[in-house]
Amino acid sequence: MEKKKGKWGIANIFSSYNNTIITITDITGSETIVRISGGMIVKASRDEGNPYTAMQAAIRAAEKAMEKGIEGVHIKVRAPGGNKHTNPGPGAQAAIRALARAGLKIGRIEDVTPIPHDGTRAPGGKRGRRI
Repeated sequence: MEKKKGKWGIANIFSSYNNTIITITDITGSETIVRISGGMIVKASRDEGNPYTAMQAAIRAAEKAMEKGIEGVHIKVRAPGGNKHTNPGPGAQAAIRALARAGLKIGRIEDVTPIPHDGTRAPGGKRGRRI
């Protein structure tokens, strides 16, 4: 009884408060199979970062990836990072759930947000952002 192995890929989910970008690559990460952003789904720019938009983008990305023969994905979630916020936006969780529901197998889920080891100064000045 041989276990048939399908092709696996990597789903890179960049999720900020303004947008969600889903890129599915091959397992090496060198060849992009499909790339979809929130702006390709909705017209209003304020809706690009919404969970619903991220879910629709993930469903569309999963369908295209499965057409190309991808059976499962390892997920890398990324927030803007650096000296910006290190928490992923609201679309990240919705996108992961939608990829799973679309029929892709989920391998590892990893956070790859870049964290500075004392880089540039945070925006907002000495006394912070005053509202």
